Amino acid sequence: MRAVDIIRKKRDAAELSREEIAFLIAGATNDRVPDYQLAAFLMAVLWRGMTRAELAALTESMLNSGEVLDWSDLPAPKVDKHSTGGVGDKTSLVIAPIVAAAGLYVPMISGRGLGHTGGTLDKLESIPGFNVNLQLEEFRGTLALAHCALIGQTPEIAPADKKLYALRDVTATVESPYLITASIMSKKMAEGIDALVLDVKTGDGAFMKNQKDAEYLAELMVETGVRMGKKVVALITDMEQPLGRKIGNALEVEECIEILDGKGPEDLRELCLELSAWMFVLGGKAKSVASGRTLAAEMIASGRARDTFREVIRLQGGDPRVIEDPSRLPHAKHVARVDASRAGYVTAIRCEQVGVASMLLGGGREKKEDSVDPAVGLVLEKKIGDKLQAGENLCTVHYNLDALLPPAMRLLSKSFEIGDQAPPATPLVRKIIGAEEIS
Repeated sequence: MRAVDIIRKKRDAAELSREEIAFLIAGATNDRVPDYQLAAFLMAVLWRGMTRAELAALTESMLNSGEVLDWSDLPAPKVDKHSTGGVGDKTSLVIAPIVAAAGLYVPMISGRGLGHTGGTLDKLESIPGFNVNLQLEEFRGTLALAHCALIGQTPEIAPADKKLYALRDVTATVESPYLITASIMSKKMAEGIDALVLDVKTGDGAFMKNQKDAEYLAELMVETGVRMGKKVVALITDMEQPLGRKIGNALEVEECIEILDGKGPEDLRELCLELSAWMFVLGGKAKSVASGRTLAAEMIASGRARDTFREVIRLQGGDPRVIEDPSRLPHAKHVARVDASRAGYVTAIRCEQVGVASMLLGGGREKKEDSVDPAVGLVLEKKIGDKLQAGENLCTVHYNLDALLPPAMRLLSKSFEIGDQAPPATPLVRKIIGAEEIS
């Protein structure tokens, strides 16, 4: 078997066998297939697509390129959530403690932010001392004690994905829904979970700006997970404006603590309850989404979810006092205001621009090697549908370096559209895919 023949076959739109795909992924993992041939394969997939059988074989080969975690000694189902990313999307820090507090296990392996979207690991690292780089045995120990643990991808987990992901980033093949699916699902299935809830964002602040594209990606991921014997459901959720009101790593942790205290913005609370409810349904803790929402709300109201988050922070080396005293989180030295040019209603927010503005302040990274300032970010004082007067504050900017403020302010000044009438409300959850497969 030769890599060049497999590339040619995919280039000519023929279906690859499971053995051919396994050969190529094994070659990627052990460096027997050079990068230039892998790049050619990735481009052929981008242009020609994949059949469902090919996609399942690719995902399984990437999954089996490394260690598949085994939690069979833990007595309750293992469930996780994955988001395709957005601005202000901080739900992992809320739902993992909620679901763990009710008795399920949440072994969450997350990523970092890139471009205009934030990353769970960056948010967690804004908590003083928090270690996201646990060894697998430390990961297991934290999971056993707290019922959830939140770490980054380890070298043992899907190493083929790490190789292909780096190549996709430099060969303009990131957008392929087949490669996205294989990347996400191979890592998530390697976690050893029984069920997965997918939060697929769509709108201006999402990677999938078109809802049809988001639905197609969701369908691919759900079908791939089901083929691999897992319970999977996908929620298509709105990202036409940031989720919650705070954007920036420490600010978002602060907002998560507000939600766990029974406070915080309504849209963030609603989505956290919905995602938690589906995790409860898939994990056998609730018979319906409605009862799952009730259970999630109870975990917040009783303080059990907050206590679980505090324990996870302690076990992973962080300062658990931030739960009672968020002022212990990093804070920026300066604040600035973005004021409304006229009276009216906020009719739209250019969500991606808001995310880029936070990145320009130092709150995100344009390249993977960029450093992140955990203290900087934005607080939206007004969101879509809110009424305002001329000169009223639309957004508070938290910054440290004067030189970084002007470009961010220029973007933010053009990010809020103001009209004479409030726009109609849009649903936060637009569609659910895969629910019919859940028994």
